[in-house]
Amino acid sequence: MTVTEDTTTSASPTSALDQPYHYRRAELHEPDWRRFAGWRDVTEAQWRDAQWQRVHCVRNIRQLRAVLGDLVGERFYDDLAADQRELATMSMLLPPQMINTMAAGSTEEFYSDPVRRYMLPVRSDRDPRWPSHPRAERDSLHEAEMWVVEGLTHRYPTKVLAELLSTCPQYCGHCTRMDLVGNSTEQVAKHKLALKPVDRQDAMIDYLRRTPGVRDVVVSGGDVANVPWHQLESFLMRLLEIETVRDVRLATKALAALPQHWLQPKIVEGLERVAGTARRRGVNLAIHTHVNHARSVTPLVAEAARSALEVGVRDVRNQGVLMRGVNATPAALLDLCFALQGEANILPYYFYMCDMIPNSEHWRVAVFQAQELQHAIMGYLPGYATPRIVCDVPYVGKRWVHQLADYDRERGISYWTKNYRTGIELADPDALSRRYPYYDPISTLSPEGQRWWDTDDR
Repeated sequence: MTVTEDTTTSASPTSALDQPYHYRRAELHEPDWRRFAGWRDVTEAQWRDAQWQRVHCVRNIRQLRAVLGDLVGERFYDDLAADQRELATMSMLLPPQMINTMAAGSTEEFYSDPVRRYMLPVRSDRDPRWPSHPRAERDSLHEAEMWVVEGLTHRYPTKVLAELLSTCPQYCGHCTRMDLVGNSTEQVAKHKLALKPVDRQDAMIDYLRRTPGVRDVVVSGGDVANVPWHQLESFLMRLLEIETVRDVRLATKALAALPQHWLQPKIVEGLERVAGTARRRGVNLAIHTHVNHARSVTPLVAEAARSALEVGVRDVRNQGVLMRGVNATPAALLDLCFALQGEANILPYYFYMCDMIPNSEHWRVAVFQAQELQHAIMGYLPGYATPRIVCDVPYVGKRWVHQLADYDRERGISYWTKNYRTGIELADPDALSRRYPYYDPISTLSPEGQRWWDTDDR
């Protein structure tokens, strides 16, 4: 982003006591991909072509070297290879669009880049003592336990999550569905969906027709951008025929990582058909994307968001993830929110605390840190565009970070309650009175707290 002065929104300090954060309007900027050796001859038409982006995704270290040339030294590639051998839970898959938002003028600049830190983790990023929390789990939110049919998680009373597939156009290092999504890694043999896509979708539609208490369907995966459009449109139109379904949300990080996909004429035209049907039937259709840093908000991303709004999608919202080294400061969060809301028409909606999957401790923040961040960002954005920071507590669901029932700060254990039963707790008389634990990163604890966790029976 390039900064330009805007005297209508820029206030000069009026005293020696300055504001904690100063807003300056920043116009969006598409970095020049030709600065990378591997894309020196790529034309603008090629860059805007979704198929070119998919074909030229970086899937391994050899391809990354070919793109970056000599901008990054051997130390980084050795570090990356070590992580892939020892700790990576996600395979490498990076669209050119996403790599182009990373700063790579030198090895050190690439190491410190916030987008690189979560999309392309290296061994030295990880916590050397506690790469995983002792309570980390592959399916940290227990979504598969709550499948009512394959891929359909009925976790909340009125809402379901429909995982149509297990692939994405890009793989994030912190993926909460790392047990299912993407290719297997050296450390993680991925689970597989067994049903054919058409049979899985038929089973989902049948369940929703038989379950009138469900009014809200999140269509996800993986990423819906990887579902062939004719299949996705057919599924959405069938959803919209169910009278009790009143909200449909499409989950796609590709709006930010591969906006070219959502700008293809056939996709725009198909989305307009779906949006028109939703509008006529009084159903709220929204797109939820996933942007974690202001660098990722470029003119192409804004164009894709506005295109969706212009054809009738009600809202485009962002669900980011709070991560150390990426966005876990007030300035980074506010810069991102102003880029989304002010320049790209994407509503800042949620920031999730990073889930407790294996090898994620270096990204996660403690609950008290998330509370401090929520406090710090209040009052700068319009109320409706001020994101809520939430903790997705296993067996509980999303809770604002101030909603905890109790908190043992020394051991880093917060306790949470809930007001509904999940599908697997309908006969559990204690579900609504039980306290459910969540765990802070051990590195954020006092020496006494760390020693408590450093015993064999924890």
